[in-house]
Amino acid sequence: MKAKKELSLKDFFESIVIAIILALLIKTFVFQFYYIPSGSMEPTLQINDKILVTKYSYKLSEPERGEIIVFKYPYDKKLSYIKRLIGLPGEKIEIKDSKLYINDALVEESYLPDGLLFEDFGPTNVPKDQYFMLGDNRNHSSDSRVWGFVDKDLIIGKARFTYWPLDRMGGVY
Repeated sequence: MKAKKELSLKDFFESIVIAIILALLIKTFVFQFYYIPSGSMEPTLQINDKILVTKYSYKLSEPERGEIIVFKYPYDKKLSYIKRLIGLPGEKIEIKDSKLYINDALVEESYLPDGLLFEDFGPTNVPKDQYFMLGDNRNHSSDSRVWGFVDKDLIIGKARFTYWPLDRMGGVY
């Protein structure tokens, strides 16, 4: 009977160790949970929304304009930011009269709050292997207009799903 008890304690601890290793592997390579601490992405994401981010997304494909991306803040890599990818490498970005232009072509931004007015910016060219990020709530967002471009290697993953609060549960666009 004592041997059986020892075996079950051993099995229990093995199971715990395996669960911890699997959780660390999943968090490192597959997905991670984040919460939204500010209103910079309103109305798309609200303060205290909780989201799921897939870390493998950009191992399989390149980031695309319009995607909402979590990345390490360029000036303090311990911080994670979430913004919408606006400018791709090699593109010219300009904001005039609260309208976004990429390579001199007007870009429709249906995700922005109605009536939002914000300052002119640029023109600026996005360097190779870097991206230009903006918050959807442009008047209350610290983004690439303030701190510059985001290096490709600082990208953590793509925001996929809001899971809390329950009444906002759904895909992130």
